[in-house]
Parts: sequence; C-alpha cells; structure tokens
Amino acid sequence: MLGPEPDFEEYVAARMPALLRTAYLLTGHHQDAEDLVQMALIKVVPRWRRIADRPDPYVRKVLVHEHVSRWRNRRWREVHTDRVPETAEPAPGHDDRLSLQAGLAALAPRQRAVIVLRYYEDLTERETAEALGISVGTVKSQARDALARLRVGALAEV
Repeated sequence: MLGPEPDFEEYVAARMPALLRTAYLLTGHHQDAEDLVQMALIKVVPRWRRIADRPDPYVRKVLVHEHVSRWRNRRWREVHTDRVPETAEPAPGHDDRLSLQAGLAALAPRQRAVIVLRYYEDLTERETAEALGISVGTVKSQARDALARLRVGALAEV
C-alpha cells in the first residue's frame, strides 16, 4: 500500500475541524492540539480497515490516551525562567472562552478528558467510559469531581 486509503483521507478532511476542537480542549494550545491530532491519526492509519465503519470512538480514544501520555512525559520537563514571555491581548468578548480554558487547564488529565467527551463531544457515560477504557462509575465520579472543581474555581473569581 503506497499511502492511506481514500476513505481515510475523506474521513480526515471531513472530521479535522472537530478533531482539532477536541484536541484543543484537551491540550489548551493550538499547536499542541495540531500535534496531538497528527499523532493520533498516525496511530489510527494501521488499524483503519478494522475501524473504518465507525472510526470516531476509536480516534477519540487514541486522542485522549495520547494526550495523557504526552502530559505525563512533559510535566517533568518544565523550564522555569526569570522572564515572562510576551502575551497577546485577548480579543473582546472572549472572557467566557478564557475562563473555560483556565478551568479545564486546572483539571487533572482524566477529569479534563471526561468533561470534554461528556459535555463538549456530547457522549453518553457509557461511550465516554469506552473511549477512556474505564468504568461508567469512574466516569460519573470523575465528572462529579471535575464539575465541583470547576464550580469552586468559578466561585473564586466572583
């Protein structure tokens, strides 16, 4: 086989915006989201024939697992400096998006994944559990704890 199958290319073209949105909500950074989607799609290609009839759950699972793996590997490589990098001024009207991004960034990776899949991707508890490879009860407790943590953060800003 010389390259990916045509239906894989069609899937990527059709679903790329949704995959990037999900990856952005998981990572909090555009460049990291693009890298995450690229790595997930590279891992999906060899299994495409097996999952081609229903690829979204598998691709989401790979996105989440890849994000958690990257987070675990990266967290020990933090570089501290004495200078703060320049930041761009946020556009007016983006306060809600920024507070959502800050709230998601404060969550543990699994809690963040549960919130993104349950409430942004609108998956059921069972679908979320399957995507993450955990039990439905764990999805419920992670969602409860994450929402409580988000509420505390929101109340602290008021």
